[in-house]
Amino acid sequence: MGGLYLLDYGAGNVRSLVNAVNKLGYEIEWIKEPGDILKAEKLIFPGVGAFGSAMQLLVEKNYAEPLKQFIASRKQFMGICVGLQALFEGSEENPNISGLGIIPGTVKLFNKDDKVVPHMGWNEANCIKEIKYKNELGQDIHCGIKPGSVYYFVHSYAVPYNEKIKEWILSTTQYGDEIFISSIQKDNVFGTQFHPEKSGYAGLRILKSFLESSGNNNLVVVDDKKIIMKNPTILPKDRFRKRIIACLDVRTNDHGDLVVTKGDQYDVRERTTDITNGQVRNLGKPVDLARRYFDEGADEITFLNITSFRNCPLVDLPMLEILKRTSETVFVPLTIGGGIRDIIDPDGKFHSALEVAGEYFRSGADKVSIGSDAVYAVENYLANNKILSGRTAIETIAHAYGSQAVVISVDPKRIYVNSPDDEPNHHVIKTSYPGPNGEPWCWYQCTVKGGREGRDIDVHQLVTSCEAMGAGEILLNCMDKDGTNSGYDLELINDVKKAVRIPVIASSGAGKEDHFAEVFAKTNVEAALAAGIFHRREIPIKHVKNYLKERYILIRDEDPSL
Repeated sequence: MGGLYLLDYGAGNVRSLVNAVNKLGYEIEWIKEPGDILKAEKLIFPGVGAFGSAMQLLVEKNYAEPLKQFIASRKQFMGICVGLQALFEGSEENPNISGLGIIPGTVKLFNKDDKVVPHMGWNEANCIKEIKYKNELGQDIHCGIKPGSVYYFVHSYAVPYNEKIKEWILSTTQYGDEIFISSIQKDNVFGTQFHPEKSGYAGLRILKSFLESSGNNNLVVVDDKKIIMKNPTILPKDRFRKRIIACLDVRTNDHGDLVVTKGDQYDVRERTTDITNGQVRNLGKPVDLARRYFDEGADEITFLNITSFRNCPLVDLPMLEILKRTSETVFVPLTIGGGIRDIIDPDGKFHSALEVAGEYFRSGADKVSIGSDAVYAVENYLANNKILSGRTAIETIAHAYGSQAVVISVDPKRIYVNSPDDEPNHHVIKTSYPGPNGEPWCWYQCTVKGGREGRDIDVHQLVTSCEAMGAGEILLNCMDKDGTNSGYDLELINDVKKAVRIPVIASSGAGKEDHFAEVFAKTNVEAALAAGIFHRREIPIKHVKNYLKERYILIRDEDPSL
């Protein structure tokens, strides 16, 4: 198929979308100048980040008017996330900036009273429009959306359900007690608020439907009598899924090979014959392991780079190549942690944390995780009377790519005290697990440099400050629990959950299936992460998910068919 184009306005990870299109057997060309838009027969407009930034870039690059002309020409268009939101008249996110105005309505911020924001994770898309139109195979068409399937969302703003634009609405999704538009379809225009390219095989089916549709198919005009419209149903509780995240700790061995630790079979001293750019780098194991986790049903995959690569130029960072290769076959969100900070190349060239993050996003990452630099940023923030500087890695990356792109990795450890009076400057909690001398209270000290150095800042100060700076998620480790297989630190998790209104990932301590069920049942955390037990196959991801499903905890089931 010729004439398929991608409109990339320069924000976020579009590599995964290109890889998904290639996986389905299609080639896609990039829009390089405004005139290319009208050359296209089909156009995909993906996006992440802020509505205002996207629209400003469209205008600056002279893409906005050709885009309107393309849609008016009745050629097939697909918008993803911000690519869908841009079709509306405007957004509360940036009230002074107009959208394309193709669809009446305004994008609005989620109500934060009953749920965490961003809406980040897997949720259902319920079709309210049923298109009774037969394709060449004699099948009813729903643009690839399959009842019961779940898709990956990551956004703070959405378009509420509106009866007045019902003809545009293909599906709705409930988050908390709010119902919003999760996909639209009318004539040649199709769009999803969720990310098909990050929604596993369910998302690939949607892309396949768009790519395979032709002249008089489901995305073009159909007989109104063959369109059945239903009203969305408000459920007592939304169908938002709990996430199981597999984490890979990646480091270099003595020979420069990249290997995964926390697993006996991943010997950091084993040799390899894989040569990349003249250097020996074992990229196979991290990439292959990530693919295995995807096949086993991991909802997200996190790479934590525990090697500094201080003597390596930014463009040659080995983790960039890992992300590029992984995103070719793994279609769930990828997070990269380690080294997201200002760096200087061996030749003296300076790169800001924002520039470093941008390279990771362009290589296939969806989120970046910031650890030690977040602690240093919060120390400065508190010392400056909680006045935002606008210059920290958290602030600059969140502003450019959206809060959902910034994860804060917290490495706290317990400091036991006899009384809150012993630590008047820190957030102290009563513990059910007294200290070595029977101390009934503790506070959680934040650490840096992989836990090797404690700082005079507690976890409560850190997470609330990072939320204020614009972070969109907390990866909550616990040094006291790491490697113990004794279960997650529920007291720590509950305390952090009360402090912030952004998603929290529980980490450190999982040793059996019941630990996952326990953390979801007793803390209402959004996700749970594990590393070693998955690496060594002590507990396969599928076993964890089956165990949770048997206990009526909502999780994502993957159907690998296309």
